Amino acid sequence: MDSSFRAELFDFHGVSMTRYFTDNWDNVQNFQARPDDILIATYPKAGTTWVSCILDLLHFGQTSSERQTSISIYDRVPFLEMSVPSVPKGTELLDKLVTSPRLIKTHFPVQFVPKSFWEQNCRIVYLARNAKDSVVSYFHFDRMNMAEPEPGKWSSFLQRFMQGKMVFGSWYDHVNGWWKKKQTYSKLHYMFYEDLIEDTGRELEKICSFVGLSPSDEYKKSIIDTVQFDNMKNNKMANHSTISVMDFKISHFMRKGKVGDWKNHFTVNQNEHFDEDYKRKMTDPTLEFRTEIDISAI
Repeated sequence: MDSSFRAELFDFHGVSMTRYFTDNWDNVQNFQARPDDILIATYPKAGTTWVSCILDLLHFGQTSSERQTSISIYDRVPFLEMSVPSVPKGTELLDKLVTSPRLIKTHFPVQFVPKSFWEQNCRIVYLARNAKDSVVSYFHFDRMNMAEPEPGKWSSFLQRFMQGKMVFGSWYDHVNGWWKKKQTYSKLHYMFYEDLIEDTGRELEKICSFVGLSPSDEYKKSIIDTVQFDNMKNNKMANHSTISVMDFKISHFMRKGKVGDWKNHFTVNQNEHFDEDYKRKMTDPTLEFRTEIDISAI
């Protein structure tokens, strides 16, 4: 895939976007959600595929094991707003889905979610990841994904992230917007990537409770094993290696899956500057992120 495929950022209703996520706008906004649909919402590189696989295994893994080994995750959990040339649009994939519930992926900030999801009172799982690990993961993703804007150097990329000039806009607006929505919309389960790393079993229990499923302890253990990072990284149906726009010679779609890798990228000055900026933008004391976890306690 040549680099001319890379998209340009532009301002779209106050959010930085590319045409690959706005070209099908009317069809996306008019999308008809069903009451049992489950929307999986995240800012990019926050563990979307991880939660998608967990929910897919919970709902369909026991009745259809070949589904996980023969159908890629992006066909099992279509990406609502995706509109990349030469592949089916997200809305087209969703129209063809025969599973119930439909599992649907989005990176939309809360204000872009089609109104039918709220009207149908759909369940929504939102997964948030700390800003420092998010920007590092996003940087490596933009290096290897030829449909993304050219990332440039790390220092300028970090600056752009702080300014919100990323595909799907500002991380700060995204996590805060969805957090605020949680206060008024009861069917929203807000999760943290760091919690999922720290204790996958505990977070799986919360997801089960939220979606109203009670699988056996044995099956829950098998889900936890299946969705371990290394197992997913080596799983062709989950690791996105079959997508032509992603250059795995540059970086893997699933790179490290760690908490705290930002320390290998931020200089002392960058970290200080980032922390000052973060304090200005993250003013809600009820929304707290962890940039490291004590894995010795795990």
